[in-house]
Amino acid sequence: MKRAIRRVSNKLTKTRVLRGNKSLRRRILATRRMDRDALYAMLQKYTMVYIKPCNGSQGKGVIRVERIPESSGNDSQDSIDVIDRKKRIKYRYQTGVRVHQFTNYRKAYRAILKETRGRPYLVQKGVRLLVHAGRPFDVRVMVQRNPKGRWKATGIVGRVAHPRKVVTNGSQGGTIYPVEVLLKVYTGKEKRKALMSKMKKIGVKAARQLSAAYPGMREIGADIALDRRLKPWIIEVNTNPDPCPFTKLKNRSMIRRIIRYAKGYGRTYKLRCTKSKQGVV
Repeated sequence: MKRAIRRVSNKLTKTRVLRGNKSLRRRILATRRMDRDALYAMLQKYTMVYIKPCNGSQGKGVIRVERIPESSGNDSQDSIDVIDRKKRIKYRYQTGVRVHQFTNYRKAYRAILKETRGRPYLVQKGVRLLVHAGRPFDVRVMVQRNPKGRWKATGIVGRVAHPRKVVTNGSQGGTIYPVEVLLKVYTGKEKRKALMSKMKKIGVKAARQLSAAYPGMREIGADIALDRRLKPWIIEVNTNPDPCPFTKLKNRSMIRRIIRYAKGYGRTYKLRCTKSKQGVV
């Protein structure tokens, strides 16, 4: 008999469970437990990756790592990559607002190990996110069990990264917007509605897949990235989601629904949301 586990903190464990669903598998970013060889291989393949604590939350400890590609012979563009190539910079990483640069992988990895402090980390393929006012954003989909026990997407919200950070979390100074506002410059009304519906369905599928392994689950928060082709990718799934971003929306219908559903399975929230900001629409 399966235990009534409601929360799973280990990101690698959740990723393995989600990959058991064939339709979700193509939405999951390549993810490995981080060590020297895994990080090197992922950087060679994808150029940009994120490393995260296996048991972290709220964007704490997340580091973006990049490999600077070799010169293609066209250095006419005034880009940071071109400048770094001229300086012989081959790797860089950012944690918080600090950027570190290195001339070889050995030095970069040694510095990263000091950041991770012996904790288990994973390395995940990076996605070049869509941007709003030059700042990357992703989407949080809240999924909860309704009074009949069925999974339902109860909220969807956009999270824009702090101007100087690589994470979008409201707890890290992110700015909250309606998803429609963020997608308006990328697609028309009908495509926008279809894309939001698709992200909600991904969230519900993720909830069903995780709850098959952990029947005690009552809510999840699915963090979804959209790449430049508007393809949704699952960044991660939080089994103890914070509904604070939804309090920053002028339309209160989603946060009211989230609170109502939560009361149905015996959860209440402390909605003291001081770190995230409300986007100006």
